[in-house]
Amino acid sequence: MMGGVTTLPRSRQYLVLAICCCSLLLVSMDNTIVNVALPAIRADFGASLADLQWTIDAYTLVLASLLMLSGSTADRIGRRRTFQTGLVVFTLGSLLCSVAPGLGWLVAARVLQAVGGSMLNPVAMSIITNVFTDPRDRARAIGVWAGVVGLALALGPVVGGLLTETVGWRANFWINVPLGIAALVLAAVFVPESRAARARRLDPVGQLLVIAGLLTVTTAIIEGPRRGWTSPMVVGAVVVAVIAVVGLVLYEPRRRDPLVQVEFFRSAPFTGAVVTAVAVFSTFGGFLFLNTLYLQDVRGFSPLDAGLATLPLALASLVAAPLSGRLVASRGARPPYLVAAVCLTASTLALTTLSATTPLWYLLVVYFVFGAGFGMANSPVTNAAVSGMPREQAGVAAATASTSRQVGSALGVAVAGSIAGASGGTIAAGFPAATHPVWWIAAACSVLVGVLGLVTTGAWARGTVERARRPLEEPAPAGAL
Repeated sequence: MMGGVTTLPRSRQYLVLAICCCSLLLVSMDNTIVNVALPAIRADFGASLADLQWTIDAYTLVLASLLMLSGSTADRIGRRRTFQTGLVVFTLGSLLCSVAPGLGWLVAARVLQAVGGSMLNPVAMSIITNVFTDPRDRARAIGVWAGVVGLALALGPVVGGLLTETVGWRANFWINVPLGIAALVLAAVFVPESRAARARRLDPVGQLLVIAGLLTVTTAIIEGPRRGWTSPMVVGAVVVAVIAVVGLVLYEPRRRDPLVQVEFFRSAPFTGAVVTAVAVFSTFGGFLFLNTLYLQDVRGFSPLDAGLATLPLALASLVAAPLSGRLVASRGARPPYLVAAVCLTASTLALTTLSATTPLWYLLVVYFVFGAGFGMANSPVTNAAVSGMPREQAGVAAATASTSRQVGSALGVAVAGSIAGASGGTIAAGFPAATHPVWWIAAACSVLVGVLGLVTTGAWARGTVERARRPLEEPAPAGAL
């Protein structure tokens, strides 16, 4: 299979889908497992709240920074080859996380994990897009793909809690090793190689600007409450972030093969999907981070009990995600967008009254509703990102959507931890009240999802897809870099 054309039989298509979903299971379950293990890591290394934020965000930031590079690299040198390389690096990073002697070593190993993870999800989505050429089959496949997020949510907290409680938090990284090896072998045997018809050039300047912008924004948010918003480090980070953003805006449109494909954003559904992904995943990242600390350090739950308490969230997401895929295939993206907005808004507003004595049944209902909203949001986001774009650039489009998810997750953890900490939220009885501003912000993000769902799914929005696609199929203008 070359240039995105496939003749694979249906049974082989779904086997490839299963292998690609295994990579998503690896990356997604890793995040949920690490969240459950945060209190144990804090106790082992004497970590502060900001240190815990970096344990999560070191992974998501590097992942977000490299996803688009990995997507375009896969289109150029081969998607299966890139996918296999990512599995090797991610598995090695997981092994190093499990033997880290201190917090700094753990964060460094998380960075290596992220380098490998950046070659998995967007590349796997690109493989799926090229294997499933029929739009309805692709929408269903994407629904299954999104459902794996729910499966990871279901397995991650429970497995992570069980491993943390019985073996220790390091075992949460060991589990990635056999999964990574199995996926590597299966990919070598069953996944066909594919690449874009025209190789894209590297964009090192754009890549450096993306890394600088994401790193400095997150640094300012996390370190601001601890070091002071006027400290040289925080002010310097803000200045560098502004310079990076301005540099991207001025430089990328002049590139023949830009890292950030500006033309994609002429499509209203694509732009809406990117902004929606940031809003949904920032809410989700902050939700997991704060609720893990609340359940274990405020309510006194064991790691396993905390994992079991979040099981309604995972199960609801597991059910809602494939249902969302079928809705996208039959009725379009608007219904799942609106359902997601209603569920996310209701659940985050319900947490604005969180206290140290909130009834357990109340929490379980809130988690279930939140999980349903999160599961509903994934399929329309992914489908809008890759549909209507030239198949030769499927890797770049999928990577942009995946990047927006990771950017949202990193910002969610950074903002949630910083607001709770700045409000006097030591991880004790006063912590629940300190999280209330976070839930109001999350509710506003959830309302935004509904507004975008209405605006970007109408006739006008569909017309912008063709206008965005046309320049991508034309020769590059004279003078392009």
